Amino acid sequence: MSVLDQIYERAKQDPQRVAFPEASNEKMMQAAYETGRDGYIIPLLVGDSAELKRLAEERGYDPSVFTFVDIADEELKNQIIEEYVKLPDTLFKEKALGRRMQDPLYYAMAMQKVGRADVTFAGIDNTTGDVLTAGQMMIGMKPGISTISSIGLADIPGYEGSEGSLLAVGDSAVCTNPNAEQLASIAISACDTVQTLLGWEPRCAMVCYSTLGSGQGELIDKVTEALRIANEQRPDLAIDGEFQLDAAIVPAVAAKKVTRESKVAGRANVLIWPDLNVGNVAVKLIQQFGHADAYGPMLQGFNSIVCDCSRGAPVSEIKGNVVISAVRAAGSRK
Repeated sequence: MSVLDQIYERAKQDPQRVAFPEASNEKMMQAAYETGRDGYIIPLLVGDSAELKRLAEERGYDPSVFTFVDIADEELKNQIIEEYVKLPDTLFKEKALGRRMQDPLYYAMAMQKVGRADVTFAGIDNTTGDVLTAGQMMIGMKPGISTISSIGLADIPGYEGSEGSLLAVGDSAVCTNPNAEQLASIAISACDTVQTLLGWEPRCAMVCYSTLGSGQGELIDKVTEALRIANEQRPDLAIDGEFQLDAAIVPAVAAKKVTRESKVAGRANVLIWPDLNVGNVAVKLIQQFGHADAYGPMLQGFNSIVCDCSRGAPVSEIKGNVVISAVRAAGSRK
């Protein structure tokens, strides 16, 4: 059973409420319908309910699979606003929130913030910037986390690492050139993500072109400072470095290069890139030459799960990311 099959099975055991603010989009509605019909999620379609019902029927979908949330329903909107403004860590007052909730994206996130949804799933009609901005304003950031980032999961044929063929990597999609504090946040968030999604004990390596001082320069200084911050903030996590890639994942290389005790060296199941240049190139190398299946990117750093999918993603990929987001939401709540 593949890792995605295992995640699908976990989703079915505890279906989460996923809000779709772009539900009129044909691919998004199909993904919502199929994952809802098969019992993986409870799909909430946010928008013009009459129009969404018409589109569902026109496309041959059983409307009973969906829960329709009409943004023109003033009674429901006022209930959500009342619940939202009572929360201690929110930005908006009643009038400002009411104006924002004319947009289905903000409406969905308001629902999520007050506990009426578990996940907001968007990204086809809204840009990544739209989703990130709305998430930061409506959902907020986890305590101690300073930046939104992403993590991906690579299933690499022939790779025999500490988790078999699987390796978690980040950030490969969002944070362009993180400073030391941001890099520490990415590492901490990545550890929390793999714990909730996969049940792993994270062993997180901060990688660059140096292993424990074998190289010098400001790029390495950033990584070592990030490691210090991450260890200070979360001493419960196994985050170590700075390591070259082979020292992080190959036991024989780690035995030669890492002369001190380390829970991570040679056994890392999470790799943190020093910047997006490295991350983007590395993922494409893994995919092209390692023939890996790559899942994600999964956004991390928010108080609860927000997903931004690729505009060009096929329905099969959207469905996978919907289910992954739902399992993350269930795991983070526990």
